[in-house]
Amino acid sequence: MLTGTLVNGAAVIVCALLGTLAGSRIPQRICDTVIKGLGLCIIYIGISGALKGENTLIAIISVAVGAVIGESIDIDKYLNRFGRFVQSKIGGKQSKTADGFITATLLICVGAWAVTGAMDAGLRGDHSAFFAKAVVDGATIFIMATTLGIGTALSGIVLILYQGSLTLLSSVIEPLLTQSAVNELTCVGSLLIIAIGLNMLKITEIKVVNLLPAVFIPLILCRFI
Repeated sequence: MLTGTLVNGAAVIVCALLGTLAGSRIPQRICDTVIKGLGLCIIYIGISGALKGENTLIAIISVAVGAVIGESIDIDKYLNRFGRFVQSKIGGKQSKTADGFITATLLICVGAWAVTGAMDAGLRGDHSAFFAKAVVDGATIFIMATTLGIGTALSGIVLILYQGSLTLLSSVIEPLLTQSAVNELTCVGSLLIIAIGLNMLKITEIKVVNLLPAVFIPLILCRFI
C-alpha cells in the first residue's frame, strides 16, 4: 500500500543529496540567481493552481481559519526548532538547513497531488500518481538542493509520513473528495505555494507553515457551501 509513497520519498532524499553535492561546486552568485529564478517558477505554478478554485469565499474562509489554527499551534516554531536541531548537528552555523527543510517540505507536500495520489494508492492499489510525482519532486528538489543544501533531504522523511498517513486513512478521506473539494483544495494549496515563492524572492516573510491547516478546510466547507 505504501510502495508509491516510499518511492516518492526515496527519490526526494536521493536527489536532494545529489543536488547538495552539485551545489557545493557552484559559485554563490550563481546559486543566488538560481534560487530567485526558482522562486519565480514556484509563483507561476501557484498562480496556475489557484485559478482552479471555483468559490472565492471558500478560499478566504479556509485561509482565515487555517491561519488561526496554525498560529494557535505555532507549527512554524516546531518545524524551525527541528530544522535548527539538525543544522546544529550536521550543517554548522552558516548552513541553510532549516530554510531548505521547510521550503522543500511545503513545496512537495502542499497541494492536491499528494491527497489524490494517496487515494489511488490506498483504495485502488494504483501507485502511478506517486511514481510520476517522484520524478517531478526529485527534479525540483535537486535544483533546490543546489542552493538550499542538505535540509531539503529531510523533506523526504516528512513526505513519507504525510503521504503514508493519507494513504492509510484513504477510506476515511475519500467520501470528502468531490471534484469541487479537490478544486478548492488545489486553489488554497496553490496560494500557499505562491507565498513560498514570494518568500524565496525575499519580498515577504510569511510563515507559510502556520497556514498549512488551511489546505484541508475546503474538504469540510464544500459539504456546506
